[in-house]
This record gives sequence, structure tokens and C-alpha cells, in this order.
Amino acid sequence: MTDIRISAFYHFAPLPDYEALRQPLLDVAGAACVRGSILLASEGVNGTIAGPEAGIAQVLAWLRADPRLAALEEKASWAGRIPFARLKVRLKREIVSLGVEGIDPTREVGTYVAPQDWNDLISDPDVLVIDTRNDYEVAFGTFEGASSPDTRSFRAFPEWLRQQREEACAPRKVAMFCTGGIRCEKASAFLLSEGFEEVYHLEGGILNYLEKVPQEKSLWRGDCFVFDERIAVDHALRPTWGQNAPEEALPVLPRDLARGTEG
Repeated sequence: MTDIRISAFYHFAPLPDYEALRQPLLDVAGAACVRGSILLASEGVNGTIAGPEAGIAQVLAWLRADPRLAALEEKASWAGRIPFARLKVRLKREIVSLGVEGIDPTREVGTYVAPQDWNDLISDPDVLVIDTRNDYEVAFGTFEGASSPDTRSFRAFPEWLRQQREEACAPRKVAMFCTGGIRCEKASAFLLSEGFEEVYHLEGGILNYLEKVPQEKSLWRGDCFVFDERIAVDHALRPTWGQNAPEEALPVLPRDLARGTEG
């Protein structure tokens, strides 16, 4: 049975009253028998939750009832059981932690590239393809020819990028990707603030690509790390590791593995 809906979502929007949203959101999600993790910050919302389809629909409807979050989009997958132990709604400075002041994806981001157009872009030899995820995520899988920052935290990405720019001989087009798209929103806004002109990112992230692009045409290699007990999913978005994975086969993972949000 795969009757549990896993819902990943985020939306950048000014939420100066985000602290006041926490308890009502906890109440709604708890009553809907939903578990997982939701982050609230003055810049928006980011979460991955799981539960019965009707319960997930209630939570998403509550969020979208706020006009500032009406355009919130969700990526859904399915599982046989809820991959989270409890429900958490946390208040944060950022919904994805880049650590650079003044970066606002609601003002400026790179060019979105649909999954169906991604292969052509990253096959261009003049494009620098960057996997913005951390080293333990990249260890499970990545796109052919992608460069990895080899970081343990997204907050280390700006320093890596600036170093790469100093070492580069000439400006290049940059194409970036991450799990669900949120890190690339911040990363592309950061690159534009640093003076990069041609910045592209995969719309909806790896999960959207795996859903939309047939495996026989795919340039993805390996599995995709996810932030819950499934640990990783294959090209058909089926869990491939989970609790049955031999410990010695797993990359070194952070202690807060099942935090439920990309960041």
C-alpha cells in the first residue's frame, strides 16, 4: 500500500508576522494527522510533511488561504508509511540558510529551466553545471558532468562560489540544481548579486526532473537523497535505502538526517 502522501513545498514571500503563524499551523497539521517539519521565517515557508491525502490537503489549503502564500506549489510522492516520527513547526531566520544578508528571491532570481529543457542546457560545453547540494547528498547521485562544492552546509556555498570565480579564466553561463528547487532560488539570487549575468536553475529541482523526464532520456545518475527516513529515492521516486540499508554502505550523514526540509 502507498496511501501516505509526502508533500514537499516552499514559497518565498514577506511574512513579517511569521511567529504568529506557528501555533495555528501546528493546530491545523496536528488535527489533520500530519507529521514532518515546516520552517517559518520572515522570508516565507519551507516544509516536508506526510500523512493521509485528506490531511495534507487541509494543511496546504490553510497555507494557501493566506494571500501571500496563495501561489505555494507542492511536489507529492507516495509511501506505505509516514517517514517522520513527529510534527515540528520551527521559527527560523531563513527558510534555507545561505547566511548572506540582502539576498531576496522575491526580487530577483535566475532563469527557470523546465525539466524537459534541462538536458540541452547542461550538455552545452560553455555551461558550468553546479550541484548546490552538500557532499553527503551528492554521494548518492548527481547529473553527468556537474561540479560539486563538496560542502557540508549550504552556508559554505558563497565562499566556494567566490573562490571559483577568482580562479575562472572567463565568465561562463551557470546552471544550478538542488533537490526541490529552494536552494537554487537563493543561490541564483546570490550569483546575480555577485555580478553573474547568465544564471539558470532547474525548475522544481531534481525531484521534478525525475518525475517529468523518462529514465531512458535522463542524464541523472544514481539515487536522490531526501530528508526523511527513506534516505534516497530512485528515478521512479521509489525509496531505495531507508531503514534496511547496511550502515557501512551509507555516506556519512548529518545527525539531523530526518529533519524533513531541504537546506
